[in-house]
Amino acid sequence: MKIVVCIKQVPDTKGGVKFNPDGTLNRAAMLAIMNPDDKAGLEAALRIKEKNGAEVTVVTMGLPKADDILREALAMGADKAVLITDRVLGGADTWATSSTIAAGLRNLEYDLVITGRQAIDGDTAQVGPQIAEHLGLPVISYAEEIEIDGEYVKVKRQYEDRYHMLKAKMPCLITALAELNEPRYMSPGGIFDAFDKEVTVWGRADLKDLDDANIGLKGSPTKIAKASDKVRKGAGEQVNLDPKESVNYIMDKLCEKHVI
Repeated sequence: MKIVVCIKQVPDTKGGVKFNPDGTLNRAAMLAIMNPDDKAGLEAALRIKEKNGAEVTVVTMGLPKADDILREALAMGADKAVLITDRVLGGADTWATSSTIAAGLRNLEYDLVITGRQAIDGDTAQVGPQIAEHLGLPVISYAEEIEIDGEYVKVKRQYEDRYHMLKAKMPCLITALAELNEPRYMSPGGIFDAFDKEVTVWGRADLKDLDDANIGLKGSPTKIAKASDKVRKGAGEQVNLDPKESVNYIMDKLCEKHVI
C-alpha cells in the first residue's frame, strides 16, 4: 500500500506575521512549522503503516527551506520525501497550489492521499478537495478517524454536532483534522536517519500535464486587495451609568448594530 501525505510549511504565528509589498506572506522572514492538520494526517498515515503495512511519501510545495518539515516528517517515520520548488510557482493561491501539487502527484503511485483540512495561514480548506478534483479522486473531508478495510477506507467525518461514517474505495483523498490524533515526536535515531536520506526535488520542468496559466501568482484567480499586520483596537467608548441606565444603553447599542 502506498500513501502520499501532503504537508505545508506555515508561519509560526507566535513569532509574528510579515507581508511582502504585493500583499503575499513573506515566508522567508518568518519562523515556520509543519501545519497542524497536516501533521495529524501524517500521524494517521504512520499508524496505518504500522498496522497494515504501507510506504509513506510526504510531499510539499514551497521555498527550499521547506526541506526542514520534510526532514521532520522523515524523522517521524515517513519513507520518502518530495519538495516541489521553483520561482515560477511563488505567490500561488489555492487553485494554482492544488494544480501544481496534483501535477506532482501524477509522478507518484498512491492508493491513499492524505492532506490536512486547512492551513493555519490561509484557513480556506480548499486545496485538499481541489487536488482530488484535479486527479479525479473521491474525497472525504474533516476526518476524525481513519480505518483501512481491504481495498476500502472507512472514515468518521466531523459534521456540525454529529458525524458521518463513510466508506470509499481506494484510491481516494482524505482531509484530516488536527483533532484526529496526537502526532508523535521525532525519535533521536529518526533524526539522524532523516538527514542521511535524500529528498527528491522537483521544479517546473518535472511537472507534466500542467498549464503555465495555472501556476504561481499570475495563474492565481484570487488576488489580495490589501493585507496588513494586526490593527490595534482603540480604547472604545467609556460610559459611567447606574445599572438600569447601563442595561438600556447596552440594549440600544445591540439594536443599533442589528445584533438583536
